[in-house]
Amino acid sequence: MRRTIAAVLCTLLLAAPAGAETLLVGNKGEDTLSVIALASGEELARLPTGKMPHEIAISPDGKQAAVVAYGSTTIDVFDVASRTKVRTIDLSPNQRPHGLLWLSDGRLVATTEGSESVAVVAPDGKVTSISTGQKGTHMIVVAPDNRTAYTANIAAGTVSVLDLKTAKKLRDFAVGGKPEGLTLTKGGRELWVGDLDAPRVSIWDTAKGEKIAEQPVDPVAIRVLASPDGKLVATSNIAAGTISLFDAETRAPVRTINVSGEAAKGQVTLLFSADSKRLYAAETGHDKVAEIDVASGQVLRRIAAGKNGDGLAIAP
Repeated sequence: MRRTIAAVLCTLLLAAPAGAETLLVGNKGEDTLSVIALASGEELARLPTGKMPHEIAISPDGKQAAVVAYGSTTIDVFDVASRTKVRTIDLSPNQRPHGLLWLSDGRLVATTEGSESVAVVAPDGKVTSISTGQKGTHMIVVAPDNRTAYTANIAAGTVSVLDLKTAKKLRDFAVGGKPEGLTLTKGGRELWVGDLDAPRVSIWDTAKGEKIAEQPVDPVAIRVLASPDGKLVATSNIAAGTISLFDAETRAPVRTINVSGEAAKGQVTLLFSADSKRLYAAETGHDKVAEIDVASGQVLRRIAAGKNGDGLAIAP
């Protein structure tokens, strides 16, 4: 009996790390990826990446992480469990990849700002380019159909609408200002767009291409993110060190969360936990990631990362 109990305990202990969540942070100031045990906050590894790693995307099976090299033309793909790089994808002639998504059908979709385009990487490695023809193509979101994509074009003041199936641009929304952060709500029917030039987030009807609402935020919303449960929209307000929360259905403000309250902390990327109960905010100015309880707005802890840690992802 003792041997049986000991064997069971040993099995549970060995299995625990494999089931634990892993926080990944792209350290754009030192060209590395921090691999962190989320439960303890312990950094398990720091891996070399391409130049200026930014956004990170997790594979549909949760086993791999893709990291863009904003200062280059590549995407690095890592095995999360073994903490090793498994391949590097060259997107050339596309340049300066930034926004990144790993779709449920296995495709990687990245904005490539330096070439005013979006690169789509098929599971077999084939790269397709879609021109936006807009300056500053920086962030991207894709509708639930895995077909319609929206890119924020900072310098152009537009959002481009792309058809990923036909690899063509459909139209541009003239949103004005300097749009960067954006997210979709209501099954892709509404698009929320932040503005680096004004203290606002605007909401657009994606079918009509018309602005239907606007809400004020602490200046300015550098990232906009919908919660996985579809109930909330969060904005990362870099100039104030705060997060604004909105009701995704009514678009009404819910609360403002004071994270650091300091512009110097350089708060950029936001990430919700899978259950929508936690928010993670990359504070690039002091190499930390703040973990926030969504219900109370309390900052629970700060997790150390590398220099200028920005892009965030959680592997299950």
